[in-house]
Amino acid sequence: MEEKKHTPEVIDLRLMIKKIWDNRRLFYKTLPIAFVLSCIYILGVPRTYDTKAMLAPEMDNSLSGGTLGSIAASFGLDLSEMQTSDAITPLLYPDLMEDNAFVTSMFNIKVKSLDGDINTTYYDYLKNHQKQTIWFMPLFWLKNLFKSDDDTTGAGDGKFDPYQLSRDDNNIADAIRSNIKLSIDKKTGEITINTKAQDALICKTISDSIRARLQQFITDYRTNKARTDYEYYQKLTAEAKKEYEKVRQRYGSMSDATTNVSLRSVELKMQDMENDMQLKFNAYTTMSTQLQAAKAKVQERTPAFTIIQGAAVPVKPTGPKRMLFVLGMMFLTFLGTVFHIIKKDLHFSF
Repeated sequence: MEEKKHTPEVIDLRLMIKKIWDNRRLFYKTLPIAFVLSCIYILGVPRTYDTKAMLAPEMDNSLSGGTLGSIAASFGLDLSEMQTSDAITPLLYPDLMEDNAFVTSMFNIKVKSLDGDINTTYYDYLKNHQKQTIWFMPLFWLKNLFKSDDDTTGAGDGKFDPYQLSRDDNNIADAIRSNIKLSIDKKTGEITINTKAQDALICKTISDSIRARLQQFITDYRTNKARTDYEYYQKLTAEAKKEYEKVRQRYGSMSDATTNVSLRSVELKMQDMENDMQLKFNAYTTMSTQLQAAKAKVQERTPAFTIIQGAAVPVKPTGPKRMLFVLGMMFLTFLGTVFHIIKKDLHFSF
């Protein structure tokens, strides 16, 4: 028994085009409607501004050459720029934005809008001064209407546990993470800070603040041990100085009291006190030397920073791209209308 072979129907493009042309009046309805609706929608979405800052921290190189360096160079990595003797390498700096303590430290940043109408903290700005999409405002109103008291604890004043945030505080922290992006060039070690806000001046302010906080974090980490040693030698030096001054005062008082006394026992006692005073003075001198060395070590470990690109107040908003959105919606409407016209001719039989 012979099998029947079915050949697929051939689509005649000329007939398709003719059918679309014959129904062109449909485009006169759908495209204007899509244009008007997309314009109305996108005009209700608030504008945002972006700015960028680039920072190059000094790094302590430990693996800069040799075979390992040559192998890394073949993959486009420069170990002289990226390898350090620190436990936290520059590659981990962007991960700071995942730490609640680092993120919540930005709650109290003072921000001021370009027109001067807003002058508050970054926490309050994100919580109470954000423009919302007009079409979603009823949803936000209903959400706030049924908000529980537990959601609003921890008013962003820094007097809370950053690792046990309320729902509101956690939402603000997530908003900060979405507005601030840290990235690092694996080859050069340059740190790029991208910030986003609904106000141009606030956008720059946040960028400058995160740069300062990042510099402070890097400095504190790099100098942590040196500062601990410095504080330790400060304590030892103060104690040695106190002991020396105490012995010196006793020696002075004893010397005044025995000026006209020529007894051998007194002379021996004076010699013992003088020797003790000299020992205390030597200890004090040694601690002072160690203190100065520890102070120099702090300065040596303090990294220098080069600002490659400072954050500027953006002149034009970067989003949303209104024209592209409208053109995109009209293109999708055009495709949808074409599909509606020719959908009956798109059936294939096999």
